[in-house]
Amino acid sequence: MIYKNSLDGISSDMLNGFFVDWPNPPNPQTHLKLLKNSSKVIIAIDDHTNQVIGFITAISDGVLSAYIPFLEVLPEYKSKGIGKELVKQMLKELDDIYMIDLCCDNDLVPYYEKLGMIKSNGMLVRNYEMQSGIK
Repeated sequence: MIYKNSLDGISSDMLNGFFVDWPNPPNPQTHLKLLKNSSKVIIAIDDHTNQVIGFITAISDGVLSAYIPFLEVLPEYKSKGIGKELVKQMLKELDDIYMIDLCCDNDLVPYYEKLGMIKSNGMLVRNYEMQSGIK
């Protein structure tokens, strides 16, 4: 497994199979665009297939705050510690930031608590008609 904090050499052809169970998932081209537009990104690459098998992104003001909107690992690679490693590496990348926020479903709270995060309340808006990222 290779972990990288850059997108050098990454193409949309390497981004298949993500956003499982999304009704309107972004296509691989939109996926690459969201990775490129993120403040920070870490990707996991299977060194045998040269495919991206996981990623985490952060958006930040670079001063006090950061938000982690995405952590995804392909289904066939789950429960192998890849997501945990992606989170650890992202938190290290953001260790000079005061607040690092992440929203998740209740069933994922214990997962993130084990990684040192604390549960908090939050509010959000979801525009599901924009879920694919295509306007």
